[in-house]
Amino acid sequence: MGVVTSAAAEQARKRAALLREDLAGAGVDISYGLALQLVARQLAAAGCPDTPEVSPGVPVLRVMSVAQALPFYLDYLGFALDWEHRFEPGMPLYVQVSRSSAVLHLSEHHGDGSPNGVVWIPVRDVSALHAELLARANAPVRPGIDRDAPGGPTLQVIDPYGNVLRFAQPPSAQ
Repeated sequence: MGVVTSAAAEQARKRAALLREDLAGAGVDISYGLALQLVARQLAAAGCPDTPEVSPGVPVLRVMSVAQALPFYLDYLGFALDWEHRFEPGMPLYVQVSRSSAVLHLSEHHGDGSPNGVVWIPVRDVSALHAELLARANAPVRPGIDRDAPGGPTLQVIDPYGNVLRFAQPPSAQ
């Protein structure tokens, strides 16, 4: 996917204005913003190369020691270590861990946020994840499920550095 050029943006604006006019002629009044969103969706569905693709973000969680944080993420939460990066020996470590489609970066770098961050992670079956975590030998925490959480039933765990991971089962997954 490429960057939207000024010509492509102008074309989208013209299409949005034309869509508004056509709908108004049929007795349907929509805002320009909605018309522009509809045009963008049409272009994306058509595979228009000028429509930029935005992928899910990757949270960066600050940890003081990756070596101390990894057992929590790998052994307890069941994530896998994908890769690690260090500019040179003695420099802070930066790693990526993942489980299913959840991806997190853990960073020892001072400028990469602060401890006590919060990440909301959707899960298909929060009860199954809860049972899995409770079954772990030497589990560092024994979380419960908040069944009335705003994003759906939520299992909250806190890593050794105060970062909060909220595994939530959205209503669409229930």
